[in-house]
Order: sequence, then structure tokens, then C-alpha cells
Amino acid sequence: MRRILVENARRKQRIKHGGNQIRQDIKPELIKDPPQDHDILALDAALTKFAAQHPIQSRWVELRFFAGLTGDEAADTLGISPSTADRHWVFARAWLRREIEPSDRNL
Repeated sequence: MRRILVENARRKQRIKHGGNQIRQDIKPELIKDPPQDHDILALDAALTKFAAQHPIQSRWVELRFFAGLTGDEAADTLGISPSTADRHWVFARAWLRREIEPSDRNL
């Protein structure tokens, strides 16, 4: 699922597919907080970097975000306890947020 979303986001950004224009497939007010293509690409880059350092936590994030599993379902899939899964989730969210969001540390 991750590869499908990333490739779709990349395809939409190509000039051949209207990447230099604003897409308006349906009315935005009908969608509750639609994911932005650049957000998915940033998440993919950060998740790739995260996976190199923390493979189990990365797999857990993929199961939660891309596969849509609940915390308990993802924990069962990976064979870890729910409390360990919660710690992985807290750690991964903080790590990814720090990696994706622009830094204001130099101000």
C-alpha cells in the first residue's frame, strides 16, 4: 500500500499529469482533511530513513498508517505486546514529526 500511495503522489506531481497545476477532482469541502501528495512523499522519505535505524518500529508504523490496522492488530501481527507497541508508536511519531516538520531551531 505504501508503494502505491507514493507512486501515485509522484505521478500526480509530474508535469505530464498536471503536476504544475492545481488538481480539483472533487470539491474539497466534501473531503475531511485530504492527504497532500507532498506530505506522503515526505513521510515516505522519513520512513525510509527511520527503517534503516529502527526496522521494527518502522514496520509497526507501516501497519498502522498504510494498512490501517489498530494498535492491537499491529502488535499481534508483529508478535509484540500492546504496551511495547504503544511505546513504539509514541517513539515513531515523535521521530517522524521531528524529521518531517521544518526546524525552527535556528531562529
